[in-house]
Amino acid sequence: MSIRVYSGPHADRRRGGGSALQFLPWILAGATILVQIVWPLTHGTTRDALTVLAVILFFLTSASHALISRGLFWTLGWFAISAGIGFLTELIGVHTALPFGVYSYGTRLGPALFGVPLLIPLAWAMMSYPALLVGRRLAKGSMTSAVIGAVALASWDVFLDPQMVAEGHWTWADTGAQLPGIPGIPLQNFVGWFLVSLLMMIALDRLPRRRSDGGAGDGVPALMFLWTYVSSILLNGVFEHRGGAAVWGAVLMGSVAIPYAYRLWIGRD
Repeated sequence: MSIRVYSGPHADRRRGGGSALQFLPWILAGATILVQIVWPLTHGTTRDALTVLAVILFFLTSASHALISRGLFWTLGWFAISAGIGFLTELIGVHTALPFGVYSYGTRLGPALFGVPLLIPLAWAMMSYPALLVGRRLAKGSMTSAVIGAVALASWDVFLDPQMVAEGHWTWADTGAQLPGIPGIPLQNFVGWFLVSLLMMIALDRLPRRRSDGGAGDGVPALMFLWTYVSSILLNGVFEHRGGAAVWGAVLMGSVAIPYAYRLWIGRD
């Protein structure tokens, strides 16, 4: 299968230093990380506000980097696919038992549409961008990179769901079979996450590629993915005392995060 190399708008600007706009993704990434560092030190409505802010900042980090490095049409395609699939599956999910199980959202994540907080598709989109680039960095074949990207995205939920359930942002009516060490969340949810992530990555991989996907020019999404991995282990294992989630996430997300970090370290294309 041929590899589609991106050569559209802004393809030759990623190494240029002429515009201050080039620093915007780094500024947003720093703001996202700062909010996430402060988050476990807060409580109540302040923590709720920081949850919303962290997602918005992370989304803007991914969106701004995609826009600057890959152009407007690529960015619109990424947003339409990731946020669209994310919202549609959540919409189906809250009204049926598929694909995540029987669950419902709380009221503290901001405005909702048909029972789905509008913040949720932004969360799918924000993490789908670095996950896609992880898959493209670790594999050249379209299907292989989609599977790796799906693992990168779905394994994040092993950290995320225990955190958000503990905060009361969503709950399950029936858990059924569960992962050992992660109570209160059905195993079906994690299987559903992988299937949706795989569908999303297959669709996203139809967007044009560039030769350095996931490499040095993609320092911002690489930072955000690896920061999410390390910080999620610390948050669950140290601050929130959810050792099961910390261990499962460290292993599952680490299956792609560690090889990805190694590839970045040695600089191999």
